[in-house]
Amino acid sequence: MADPKLRRVDVLGVGVSTVNQAMALAEVTRWIDSRERHYVCVTGVHGVMESQRDPELKEIHNRSGLTTPDGMPMVWAGRKAGAEWMDRVYGPDLMLNVLQRAAERGWSSFLYGGKEGVPELLSKKLSERIPGVKIAGSYSPPFRPLTEAEDDEIVQRINDSGAQLVWVGLSTPKQERWMAAHRDRLAAPAMFGVGAAFDFHAGLVPQAPPWMQRNGLEWFYRLTKEPKRLWRRYFRNNPAYLRAIRRNPPHLRD
Repeated sequence: MADPKLRRVDVLGVGVSTVNQAMALAEVTRWIDSRERHYVCVTGVHGVMESQRDPELKEIHNRSGLTTPDGMPMVWAGRKAGAEWMDRVYGPDLMLNVLQRAAERGWSSFLYGGKEGVPELLSKKLSERIPGVKIAGSYSPPFRPLTEAEDDEIVQRINDSGAQLVWVGLSTPKQERWMAAHRDRLAAPAMFGVGAAFDFHAGLVPQAPPWMQRNGLEWFYRLTKEPKRLWRRYFRNNPAYLRAIRRNPPHLRD
């Protein structure tokens, strides 16, 4: 049975799940035990603001099994709305927590995404970090759209692997679209859009210090590391989010 505290807080029309790490792990475990099929969006200000410009992306977030509060602004929004138990469910941490349980229960994973060679490196690093973890397969897709035949082939490859967990590292909003489009085609109970977690756990990109993460400053740390790629995202979305959230305060959905 789902946790009665598991609701959604409306953040500018995006239903963010009122969860913490323990609740998210329990819900994913329930899906696998009951063979339910869902996907997890790991979202922060970027995902919420992109959803303002794209109604389809907003609907993808709202149809998820979980849309977790990846950034502290989502946590603050949820607590302000009355979900005082909410805490940050950071994608890289969620990945490690779920994989630890997977190792204990014998679940296997498929890694989809990342640049060429990254999924294989990630598989090696995870195996070193989490004894008993099972990686059933991996694939680094080309940057161009897949042909229909190529897409059918990767769906078959993932299903043939027998993986219960599919980790998708394509960045937002590409990974959310991919999960929504493939949810009914994949047998795995749980898909996770974890973006930069592939590069973090492969050891290719450093993570922000914990104190910056706790205080909602991870965006600034990442900006200093990848200014050319991220400056437009943060300087466009962050001020717009602050203006919008003042006009439309978060509230719990019925």
